[in-house]
Amino acid sequence: MNGLTEQQAKEFHEQFKITYTAFVGLAALAHMMVLAANPWF
Repeated sequence: MNGLTEQQAKEFHEQFKITYTAFVGLAALAHMMVLAANPWF
């Protein structure tokens, strides 16, 4: 459908999971830092 073989798609997915997890972790860290600096309660 997208021109990738099954093996290439699996390799892409493995890398995507790592990258996405790192992005979510950094976003969560940034949100916690903002919350610590400017609590709203």
